[in-house]
Amino acid sequence: MTLDFAIIILPFFMAALMLIFYRRLKKKYIGWIVLTIPISLFILLTTYIPRIVNGETITHTYEWIPSFDLNFTTYIDGLSLIFGLLITGVGSLVILYSNFYLSMKESLHHFYLYLLLFMGAMLGLVFSDHLMVLYAFWELTSVSSFLLIAFWHHRKASRAGARKSMTITVSGGIAMLIGFLMLYQISGTFSIREIIANINVISEQSLFVPALILVLFGAFTKSAQFPFHIWLPDAMEAPTPVSAYLHSATMVKAGIYLVARFTPIFGGELVWFWAVTGVGLITLFWGSFNAVRQVDLKAILAFSTVSQLGLIMSLLGLGSIAIYLGSTKESIIYTQASFAALFHLINHSTFKGALFMMVGIVDHEIGTRDIRRLGGLMSFLPFTFTIALIGCFSMAGLPPFNGFLSKEMFFTAVLTITELNISSIQSIAWFIPIIAWIASVFTFVYCLIIVSKTFFGKIKPDILEKNPHEPPFGMLVPPFILIGLVVVIFFFPNLLGNNILKPAMLSIFPAYSSAEEIAPHVSAWHGFNTELQLTIGVVIVGIILFITVKYWKRIYRIFPQQWTFNAIYERVITFSENTSETVTKRYMNGDLTYYFIYIYMLFIAIVAGVFLYTGAFEWDPSKDAAIESYELLLVFIMIFASVAIIFVKGRISMVLLNGVLGYSVAFLFVIFRAPDLALTQLVVESVTTALFLLCFKYLPDLTPENDSKRSIMSKGFVSILVGATVSIIGLAVINYDKFKSISTYFEDSYHLAGGKNIVNTILGDFRAFDTMLEVVVLFIAGLGVYTLIKLKAKREDADSEN
Repeated sequence: MTLDFAIIILPFFMAALMLIFYRRLKKKYIGWIVLTIPISLFILLTTYIPRIVNGETITHTYEWIPSFDLNFTTYIDGLSLIFGLLITGVGSLVILYSNFYLSMKESLHHFYLYLLLFMGAMLGLVFSDHLMVLYAFWELTSVSSFLLIAFWHHRKASRAGARKSMTITVSGGIAMLIGFLMLYQISGTFSIREIIANINVISEQSLFVPALILVLFGAFTKSAQFPFHIWLPDAMEAPTPVSAYLHSATMVKAGIYLVARFTPIFGGELVWFWAVTGVGLITLFWGSFNAVRQVDLKAILAFSTVSQLGLIMSLLGLGSIAIYLGSTKESIIYTQASFAALFHLINHSTFKGALFMMVGIVDHEIGTRDIRRLGGLMSFLPFTFTIALIGCFSMAGLPPFNGFLSKEMFFTAVLTITELNISSIQSIAWFIPIIAWIASVFTFVYCLIIVSKTFFGKIKPDILEKNPHEPPFGMLVPPFILIGLVVVIFFFPNLLGNNILKPAMLSIFPAYSSAEEIAPHVSAWHGFNTELQLTIGVVIVGIILFITVKYWKRIYRIFPQQWTFNAIYERVITFSENTSETVTKRYMNGDLTYYFIYIYMLFIAIVAGVFLYTGAFEWDPSKDAAIESYELLLVFIMIFASVAIIFVKGRISMVLLNGVLGYSVAFLFVIFRAPDLALTQLVVESVTTALFLLCFKYLPDLTPENDSKRSIMSKGFVSILVGATVSIIGLAVINYDKFKSISTYFEDSYHLAGGKNIVNTILGDFRAFDTMLEVVVLFIAGLGVYTLIKLKAKREDADSEN
């Protein structure tokens, strides 16, 4: 096993061990044991940095089903390494933080199990080169995040938030899957690298743009872009460590990763530029605008996350225009927008992770996150105040913090795009910097709200009753590490740029030969230019808006509550549930007879309909073999038994006639030299007859039902149609020669599968997938039975104690 494969597998392996041995571990040790996993992986990934800087890519392929081009190919380059370091680095700090945040009364083994599953899924996602493997990990992140968000499942809001996030992200994932299949259809490969290598041919196909739109749909839903952002604020019902991990460094960044990874494929289309840039800018504005109206600290951070993700997304869109222009000297300047996106991606993870942990400390120590009940905490929580101040000022884009550098690069990118000499862009490009600047003003306002409403002002009586104090030292260490990085990156940005960001730029722009020509040198002071003037304007206008917020905040009342995206989502979900309930009750009426009628009618419509539509029914008796007298005797016995069952009035007679019919079928198998089928039929029929006789007195009465003549005739009509359809199939396949028979393929079973018995080989090898799924179904059914037994036992124990 190679190291890159071990990086993905290790979290899953640890999760499996925890599932088995958690009862033998003390709760206070579980988190510390789990902490060793992300720390080890982070250290291991840092050893790849020198190789990646030298232009090396690390790839390995593990064959699974080569004939279907289904292989697990790991691929580590500059882009995936950034995300791998964020997943493991921030994951280490989150697990350290959760050791002090979570109570020993919590189900800690479940929490860390879900967290490890999510970490492994994210690592598999960013290190996968195969589209189908990437999709599998993509959906696993949705499932594991659902479990994390609903960790406090006794809360209705947690369950609702988890359901909303899964509904939206999984819907986007299905659309993305269709887009992946379209890419495979036009490229003939599932490998992302091979698709990029053949992009000139692929981009001319008719399915290229539809695939582009569907892939973006998946990316936008996962990264909470407008209008799919509504799931992220509700997901804040999760424990704070989950919010700090999922919504600052991992899950929402999966959509960002997808856009960055597929920019070399789709970046040459203006549709990609407008979609990514436009949606990103709208999300940037809408998130920052709505953050100001929130009164819950976590809700403010939720909408700020939406806004910051929109900023990163818009930068990736702006940078993609360089691919549209081609690898020329004129286009190099536009690649710097993508550099700014990657830079802010890391910066956002540092200051937002610290801010989520800060809010967790306030909630943990004070017991509330409502800014209307907070205030004056600076004297009680000076270290927490320091975290909030540095984190918010970095998010607002002020020096000397890393957010200032990437925000200035963002201003540079939106100003540069106005100089682009393309008519379709130049006509409205002037609108881009205006939206960016207004969104930055609202960002500055909500940052001031977080700091001032929480730590300044008069202490509230509710807080004094709680005896506020700083949290344990271990709870302060993770956010202080993150804000330390906020400051260090500001003073040494090129340490990050040269070793982490530059190699990733070649992943987005593979047409360029060197990262040096497309990755800029970052400096804290870049002169008194337009970007700095915009920043000064943000501060001045932001302070004015903050002071006068109670006057202009009435603007939020203009938007009707019933037309918010959340309200629309709830109406759609309610309508879907009511409609499905109504439709289901139409056919799920509790009558088994109707269920059989529905099944048989569908069978008749599909099978008989296809035969009639295609003209496939051809029967030529002259080609049939002669029918022996004993064969006719058996057939007449079967007909007699089946018809007699309908008219007999005694239960014993019905059981015996059913046995006659079954044994006659077995004898027919013997005549046609199918001993294994005959033996199976004899065993089943013997057991069935014995069971009927054992349960004889429990069989239902044979009193005729009060069915109307119309009901009886309709059932008889359906029965005749089913019999006729089966007869048509049997007669048609005897001499059917429109297609080559598949039996010739299975005759070579010994060489193909190593089995001499064709029937056994078909069941055990050629139908391996079907057999595997049957085993899975039986396993799930077994789990269900086991769970019901355990629940019943627990309920009985509880009743006995009461």
